[in-house]
Amino acid sequence: MHLDRGYDSRKTRDLLELLGFDADIAVKGRPAPIQAGRRWPVERLHSWMNGYGKLRRVTDKRTIIVEFSLYLAVALTVIRRLINSARSRYRWPTRPTTRRLR
Repeated sequence: MHLDRGYDSRKTRDLLELLGFDADIAVKGRPAPIQAGRRWPVERLHSWMNGYGKLRRVTDKRTIIVEFSLYLAVALTVIRRLINSARSRYRWPTRPTTRRLR
């Protein structure tokens, strides 16, 4: 099991030993044994969803309104990602160089 520096404590090491796991925990102050090359998909999704201020400041008590805002933000995020991936995948020689959608 590979864990990051946040789990570097005696309590965690004792629990892993009790459960029979062989753990490789990064020690604070030294580089981690295994570096993740990219962000986790969940962290990336949360950062994309944080771009929608309405979701951070939901004041409506009706569930249907809150769910609609969430579904709309997800749909816009997916559409934006599809457009960005299509932009790099399907190029043509006279393609405009400006990026209008972020």
